[in-house]
Amino acid sequence: MTQDEALAIMKTGVNIFLTGEPGSGKTHTVNRFVAWLRARGIEVAVTASTGIAATHINGFTIHSWCGIGIYQMLTKQELKHIAANKRIANRVRKARVLIIDEISMLSAQTFALADQACRVIRDNMLPFGGLQVIVVGDFFQLPPVIVKPPEETGEQELIVRQDDDAVFAYDSTVWYELKFSVCYLSEQHRQEDAAYLDILAALRSGKVSTSHRTQLHARRNASVPSGTTQLFSHNADVDRVNYVELAKLDSEEHAFAMEGSGPKDLVATIKRGCLSPETLVLKLGARVMFTKNDPERRFVNGTLGVVSGFTEESGYPIVTTAGGATIFAKPEEWSIDDGTRAIAKVTQIPLRLAWAITVHKSQGMSLDAAHMDLSRAFEHGQGYVALSRVRTLAGLSLVGFNECALEVHPEIAAKDVEFREQSLAQSDALAKISESKLNELHVAFVRKCGGSEAGIANTASSKTTFDVTAPVSGGPYGAIRQKYPKAYTAWSKDEDADLARRHEAGENTKAIAQALERKPSAIRSRLMKLGLVLN
Repeated sequence: MTQDEALAIMKTGVNIFLTGEPGSGKTHTVNRFVAWLRARGIEVAVTASTGIAATHINGFTIHSWCGIGIYQMLTKQELKHIAANKRIANRVRKARVLIIDEISMLSAQTFALADQACRVIRDNMLPFGGLQVIVVGDFFQLPPVIVKPPEETGEQELIVRQDDDAVFAYDSTVWYELKFSVCYLSEQHRQEDAAYLDILAALRSGKVSTSHRTQLHARRNASVPSGTTQLFSHNADVDRVNYVELAKLDSEEHAFAMEGSGPKDLVATIKRGCLSPETLVLKLGARVMFTKNDPERRFVNGTLGVVSGFTEESGYPIVTTAGGATIFAKPEEWSIDDGTRAIAKVTQIPLRLAWAITVHKSQGMSLDAAHMDLSRAFEHGQGYVALSRVRTLAGLSLVGFNECALEVHPEIAAKDVEFREQSLAQSDALAKISESKLNELHVAFVRKCGGSEAGIANTASSKTTFDVTAPVSGGPYGAIRQKYPKAYTAWSKDEDADLARRHEAGENTKAIAQALERKPSAIRSRLMKLGLVLN
């Protein structure tokens, strides 16, 4: 599914699970939807499962937004206390749309608690109190940290308790009550290397071949290549490497202190999630990484470089990137936004030392190059999370890897096939909706949310983002089918047989896509569904 298609479905007001491989544009799509809502006067709550993810989207954690905080369990009395908090109650009642980013890291128990809090605060027993809910993420990424709830004492009734084997958000009862429409983004905006994409796709499907292993073995390197960031599992290893390397530089230190404004608890939340440190210490020659996306697109979260100087006027660092660009780094803001203004913020130079970084903090980043040791991987998905940070196979440097590093959780792999199939069904359904009918659904949603009159008028007069000029397409697939005539059409038995024959003959994904007049991502998805090993 394309980003435009997912956006068109979001605008109808249904609950959405937006997913896709790393680099498929999930955050970009959500930002477009948020901008569309706010332009129409619709209150949207932007939240995330962790503080780091929340700083990426200038939002709250879901825990702080709905008031459940660090609770693993809630009694009716505790829930009543949360609902009595005017600040929490006001923002939950005002919202019409709730977005939760990095849903993979939110446990089934916490997802259920957030649902109960919203129902009570909004005095509406529909799931999440009747809000449109958009959950975003990829379950192949970092899983939730599970804290076992305390045993019931019998003195107070707990409002919700998930089964002991309920781990991921999709294991909770409310996930099914929300009746999510699955939008699985298939475009790729991070990895531009077809061979590396095939390796990552094979990891996701559990179909890693001898050819894939050979390509990974070819990236083995015991020493750290010059200018390459190291990925570690633990903060202690990251701090040790960064401090040692900084101390080696025989130049003057320049320190930059983070500044904050707003309620202390919110400022503290932003600081915990901010990838730039409270005190940033740099030297000439220091290896650094940008920690935000630049609106002017000079850098993104993960752009690497070296400090090549400091400005005379302000003393701010000058960074020369790996690509040879010179960037004058200046303080940027991380904030929590209530929809109309920043209610708390911190200001810091958007840099951090980058000789090393944790896998956890690399989530959401696109790295040009990384050096990692996966020979001691001990948990499903660890290897995939680390490998998917890098843009190309040429940028990958491996000390080594074990078989565990090449494995993903079998339950997640099976669930992913289910999500892909549900997304294809959504695409087929969308293709049957005329442009005028789709526009009516968008207008009805804006009205239901109490959008402004100007917003309603703007929606009524606007066209969808689809190009429907191509007569072969019908519905919203005109632009896509100009390039891929059979995009989003059902696969026949003959086509499946042709796909299998070409795959076995060793044709690559791009060549097969061209021959079958389908998108490369559709070829990869079909191969996985048929149980064929990607080459």
